[in-house]
Amino acid sequence: MSLTLAKQLLEQRRAAHEKGKVILDRAEAEKRDLSAEERVEFDQITQEMDSLRAQSDRLVAFDNERKDIEESFRSIPGSGDEHRGGNADADEQIRSLIAGGRNAAIDYVPTTEERKEVRAMVKGTQAAGGALVPTTFYGQLMEHAIETSAILSAGATILYTSTGEEIQVPVTINAPTGAQVGEGQPIPVSDPVLGKRSLGAYKYGDLNQVSRELADDAAFDIEGFIARQAGRAVGNALGAKLVSGTGVNEPSGLITTSLLGVTGAGAVPTFDELIQLFYSVIGPYRNSPSAAWLIKDSTAAQLRVIKDGNGQYIWQPSVVLGQPDALLGKPIYTDPTVPGSGAGARSVAFGDLSAYFVRIVNGVRFERSDEFAFDRDLITYRTLIRGDGILVDQTGAVKHFAGAGA
Repeated sequence: MSLTLAKQLLEQRRAAHEKGKVILDRAEAEKRDLSAEERVEFDQITQEMDSLRAQSDRLVAFDNERKDIEESFRSIPGSGDEHRGGNADADEQIRSLIAGGRNAAIDYVPTTEERKEVRAMVKGTQAAGGALVPTTFYGQLMEHAIETSAILSAGATILYTSTGEEIQVPVTINAPTGAQVGEGQPIPVSDPVLGKRSLGAYKYGDLNQVSRELADDAAFDIEGFIARQAGRAVGNALGAKLVSGTGVNEPSGLITTSLLGVTGAGAVPTFDELIQLFYSVIGPYRNSPSAAWLIKDSTAAQLRVIKDGNGQYIWQPSVVLGQPDALLGKPIYTDPTVPGSGAGARSVAFGDLSAYFVRIVNGVRFERSDEFAFDRDLITYRTLIRGDGILVDQTGAVKHFAGAGA
């Protein structure tokens, strides 16, 4: 069912794209810029396309998670269909887990200073959790949509480790060069220049507290809801640094350590400048299966209106589930933390994204304590992630476009 809906959303997206083309083609045929009304309509269309794509991707992810959950249930001895059919017994099991489950509890006694944490989700305040305790049961929690970091799914090389000690990654900075040698002449020496990159483990966290009343009375899986929201929060915190981190007491961001490929004549790249950026990356990186573009959504809206010399839009929308749009034949990924177009802004990155290494220590930790806020009868959830990132090949594997004024 989820995949069927996802395909329908992609069809709607393709129809919206055609509506946008009509607006642009009409203005071009009349040799004029878009009117104010047309600009508003076109912006609405691009926002609709982004929304439809995001909804489709979430449905695909939901279907994959459903399959994983079903597989997990099948692996538990004695888990029959009656335990996963959404009946009253299953609901009771979830509530029991939230209210009194101790499997994930942290046996920890807080200090007086730590007890000063005052934010909590409570039943009595509507915005802080009261909305989750229904008088009539609808049966579905409408969650706030959160922008998420895309760099981890864009092709970066991810290293999972169980401990957080520093990792040294050896790299080739310069390759040896051969030369023609005459008969009887000495062969010139040319050694590769080697270097190393270091990956640490910086920590990002989030703390959430839920009243016992909310846990007992809520008709939803509060623990699962908090886990998803907090997981996204710490993932986005790390993801922002993986894009633009300085490398000083934080990850070295992909955009920060990429090389300059093209400086634009203006803030937004032209088609010619995108081609220059594309070919500023040498063939082995450019032709890699992991070669891709990384931009911000607002920049995507600007690139969608660009045409080639034959009057064709260079942006190639995807209508295949799970497959991103393309530019010059390479996939495009959008990340909210990439700089937008502007004077000197590094708004477009292109290259072999597998050359960017992300280190994750023990995945995302989601832990529960019934004792941390015992004096206020609150359940505390702690979410943590440790990681680092660096572009291990800084000789031109990834390059960026910089707006005029750099």
